[in-house]
Amino acid sequence: MGFPVVGVVGGGQLARMMAPPAIALGITLEVLARDAHDSAALVVPGTTVGAEDDLEALRAFARRCDVLTFDHEHVPTGHLRTLVAEGVVVRPGPDALEHAQDKLVMRRRLTQLGVACPRWRAVTTADELAAFGAEVGWPLVLKTPRGGYDGKGVRLVEQPGDADDWLASSTVDTPLLAEERVAFSRELAVLVARSPHGQAAVWPVVETVQVDGVCREVVAPAPMHQDHALAAQQAALRIAEGLGVTGVMAVEMFDTEAGVLVNELAMRPHNSGHWTIEGSRTSQFEQHLRAVLDLPLGDTRMTAPHVVMANVLGGDFPDMYDGYLHCLAHDPGIRIHMYGKQVRPGRKVGHVTALGSDAEDVRERARHAAAFLRGDIHE
Repeated sequence: MGFPVVGVVGGGQLARMMAPPAIALGITLEVLARDAHDSAALVVPGTTVGAEDDLEALRAFARRCDVLTFDHEHVPTGHLRTLVAEGVVVRPGPDALEHAQDKLVMRRRLTQLGVACPRWRAVTTADELAAFGAEVGWPLVLKTPRGGYDGKGVRLVEQPGDADDWLASSTVDTPLLAEERVAFSRELAVLVARSPHGQAAVWPVVETVQVDGVCREVVAPAPMHQDHALAAQQAALRIAEGLGVTGVMAVEMFDTEAGVLVNELAMRPHNSGHWTIEGSRTSQFEQHLRAVLDLPLGDTRMTAPHVVMANVLGGDFPDMYDGYLHCLAHDPGIRIHMYGKQVRPGRKVGHVTALGSDAEDVRERARHAAAFLRGDIHE
């Protein structure tokens, strides 16, 4: 019928959750997964096993697709630039994606765009770290510019000596990112989508609740001052345009007394947007496919006054099916998404979503289901 083929590099749960909207849109989804047992590989028939850092594997995969996109940011931008030079349509493109791969590149560009961020500095020595600490106050947040996620690659340092091991491997070419520790009332996320011809759409601002560096739940809309919410959405739209983003981007922020500050970027669908599957008229996964294909973007209005998504983290009980049955019977309105991943303590293996008109009731329902699935409660 002439409908396009979208190739997703990465076989995780984000690629898996693109499959239902791809079917509804009538497009074909192909996945490049590292392992045949990856989350998306279990449900997407058009799965190729290969590594995202293997140029030949990427090149062969791209030949079968009309557009290439991602479910993670770990694809070498050098490989992507090679593919673009060979005529492959890559969305988001490597110039945009680099800002989600390297936190220092991101900080420099956002500062140029006039986007409010925590005060920051690139450091390679204890003296540089000490000077920055003297300027903004201790403790500091120290980050590795590349590779960190879910609390990894982030450290709170009280004094320069706390970072000796990281600084020992840092050079002028591989500096660390030091940031002021921000006093915030809540952590936020704003999802924005942008198409190649510049159409953009933004969802309501959400609050993300972090436990040990891992997102535990997402509350939509965030309970915050509306002026701050509007400023957060405007900042996300400015970043998407300024970086030339195509597809969905998540902008993680801090809500402070003075306003919102941008913390991190993710240039693909994001855990903070899973609530949109049931909670928005257009999910982040459908919107991402629309955007990378340059289709008109969908309606981002909420389907209920309050929506809460709670991550299901692996516990000590690898067999979750009994808990799954209980949750469905206990609350027929709950929605459970399992990712087909082997259960390990602390690993994200699924999520639950509750919707309704009472904010506290919705939150309690989502928390109860996630806790029961994990095995923290038994009734």
